Amino acid sequence: MSLAVRRWAWFIVPTITLFLLSACRGPIGSPSPAASASGVINVVAAENFYGDIVKQLGGSHVSVTSILSDPNVDPHEYESNVQDAKAISTAQLVIENSGGYDDWMDRLLSASPSSSRVLLKVFDIAQIKLPANEHVWYSIENVQAIAQAIAGDLKRLDPPGTATFDSNLQAFYQSLQPLQQKINDIKAKHAGTPVGLTETIYLYQAIPEGLNVLTPFAFEKAIAEGNDPPADTVATANNQINNRLIKVLIYNEQTITPLTTNLQNAARAKHIPIVPVTETMPPGKTYQTWMLDQLDALQAALGR
Repeated sequence: MSLAVRRWAWFIVPTITLFLLSACRGPIGSPSPAASASGVINVVAAENFYGDIVKQLGGSHVSVTSILSDPNVDPHEYESNVQDAKAISTAQLVIENSGGYDDWMDRLLSASPSSSRVLLKVFDIAQIKLPANEHVWYSIENVQAIAQAIAGDLKRLDPPGTATFDSNLQAFYQSLQPLQQKINDIKAKHAGTPVGLTETIYLYQAIPEGLNVLTPFAFEKAIAEGNDPPADTVATANNQINNRLIKVLIYNEQTITPLTTNLQNAARAKHIPIVPVTETMPPGKTYQTWMLDQLDALQAALGR
């Protein structure tokens, strides 16, 4: 196991508590806001994967607007606009990642205060958190807790829909099982395999998969935050590829810099498989199909 993984793996909580979530979120003002006159809950999700989860849980009871949905946009560099502000102004439930990932949402909320809006800050309820790594939705365990929190808020906003929300939540739990099984399969066959990451996002799956992440954490963290990595970490990352010390390069397609492009080109030249991952959900996908496609690609690359 690499130094980076050893240093932070102990932060992972092996099991999660799914029932003590309410203290981590809440409405701004009224404790029991009502659904809209139409009976449909207006929801704004900062990121489209959270919007997709709300749709799966809420069905016809929700109308969802997802702000971050363009796969060509670096979420870390997103700037909100008038349309975003308008959507927030009529939202009854707002979901943001928080944890420093989407601070622009807090500015939108401050500019449009509401006494009845429910705000769910996902990072606050995530049970598994890695240091300096706000990408909590890449943990399947975290997504279970997130879904339960969302279902709880939907029930508060629309009590008559409780049975529907509970049924959809159970179906959602079931739909996550293939993802967890795939992670378990990768661990069973490929634990200890040395891999490279261009960014911290995939650590939430690489660690439970038992992969040996060789890329210096300082390099990953700097790229994730839009900073220049320390020179020695750049040299190390390049050396790992040039000497074929890694078997796969896992590449974040939405956080691209000249350095990460150079790593990708070097890996291709050395015939090291490259597995692309994204921060937001690609068009035409659900959270589950998005994650499963990436896991399938990684499993195939590791098996070469």
